[in-house]
Amino acid sequence: MSQTLTLHGYHVWANELVFEHLKKLPGDIWSQALNSVFPSIQATMSHIYAMDAMWLNVMQGGTFEEARTVVVEQLSQSSNLTIQHMEERYSLLATDYRRFISSLDTDTSIAISHPAFGTVSTAMTDLVQHVVNHGTYHRGNITAMLHQCGQKGVPTDYMFYLFSLSKS
Repeated sequence: MSQTLTLHGYHVWANELVFEHLKKLPGDIWSQALNSVFPSIQATMSHIYAMDAMWLNVMQGGTFEEARTVVVEQLSQSSNLTIQHMEERYSLLATDYRRFISSLDTDTSIAISHPAFGTVSTAMTDLVQHVVNHGTYHRGNITAMLHQCGQKGVPTDYMFYLFSLSKS
């Protein structure tokens, strides 16, 4: 498996672990209003999802305006989803990512333009790394939010993913 697929596999594994953990907790935890980075765990998962969808659009050649539209649409469509429906959306997007990553030369560079930051040329591998880092950061937010609710988080460190692969 390529390093890029491995990294994305980690992102998918960690998200799945979070969903499994959240489904075991009291139902109101998902949408409970919190004083945190995001107003709820549901909003945090919606944000991760919207940004994942946006970056896939960018990797597939989408413009800044198209990417912005993807974020707005995905946030709107997922703002009130149940945990089960959100999990289904994540699963479908993970399949789209795997298919896309498997079909390309990840060392290929892509130029990305942003109205405030200019244009940068970067490898697809770097963009996947960004998606993974972004998800890791916000899963950390979710752990803090769970602690705020008196619940434990779930360990999603990359090393635990590698251990899980060795059991397969």
